[in-house]
Amino acid sequence: MATWPVIGHEWATDLLARAITGPAQTGGERRLSHAYLFTGPAQVGKTTLARAFAQAILCETQAGTPCGACRVCQRIAAGRYPDVQLVIAEKNTIQIDQVRALQIAAALSPLEGAYRIFIIREIERATPPAANALLKTLEEPPPQVILLLTSAHRDQLLPTILSRCQIIGLRPTPLGQIQAALETHWGVDPARAALLARLSAGRLGWAVNAHTDPELWQARAKRLDDLLALTAAGRLGRLAYTETLSRQGDAIERTLGLWATWWRDVLLVQQGLAAEIVNLDRRVQLAQQADLYRPEQVEAALEDLIQTLRRLRANVNARLALDVLALRLPRPAVV
Repeated sequence: MATWPVIGHEWATDLLARAITGPAQTGGERRLSHAYLFTGPAQVGKTTLARAFAQAILCETQAGTPCGACRVCQRIAAGRYPDVQLVIAEKNTIQIDQVRALQIAAALSPLEGAYRIFIIREIERATPPAANALLKTLEEPPPQVILLLTSAHRDQLLPTILSRCQIIGLRPTPLGQIQAALETHWGVDPARAALLARLSAGRLGWAVNAHTDPELWQARAKRLDDLLALTAAGRLGRLAYTETLSRQGDAIERTLGLWATWWRDVLLVQQGLAAEIVNLDRRVQLAQQADLYRPEQVEAALEDLIQTLRRLRANVNARLALDVLALRLPRPAVV
């Protein structure tokens, strides 16, 4: 039997394969839902799994897994199969016009396969009119249509959308599995693969992007350097930085998340657990930082970051939240 083109999430692929082939006691009758919602952290593999599920449903072998070799599987992988459409946010939102176009297409018979499948990425980005319009399709879906939604923020979705989808919650992939995949499939040397796996927090998509995109790697280095500079900066310098950061949209959460890994690593070094740090390439700096701060300062900095992330997700004023965070950043206790 062919394997799914998905690394990790074996329980999910097993579940989806059974939905396609049907349990033995029903004579192999399919039990496909009309809508699935794949949730989990950003870049954990939600869209990859959704696309593989579409392949498995429409695969010419009808074996419950995507063979990867037939014309259908290859065209879906290349984004050229007419009965599988990807809907993504335009200018950071999914607009009602996109949903209306989906509804028009959904009313038509499939061109080649047994189903029309729509993959809607980041459904939490749908405007209220778009979400309400999509709800109508979820309530009365055409029989030949399957909707595959993804979301990194399940709590931002309408309860009525959640109730009409089968929810597949993806968890971070084990770091050893990510490291092995990077070495095997992307030819990454073991040391770098170990670093990428640690930094990924179980998100293979992030690890692959970090390996293939130099700008992402440079952005990480700059964010860490910015944090170190801020701890030495005065009040005006800190507030000037947060003014710029507050205008960076999604990058705010990425920046604060990275800073959280830094303070966590400093605390681990102070506790004699340096083998568990995430930022493996900055061991020397982390050791220096561990000597500069008291453990209670580091714990407070980490708690402030976590609290700020919670506030931002609750839609508080970003500039105000970041100003408070920056002004509370610790100064070295040892100079």
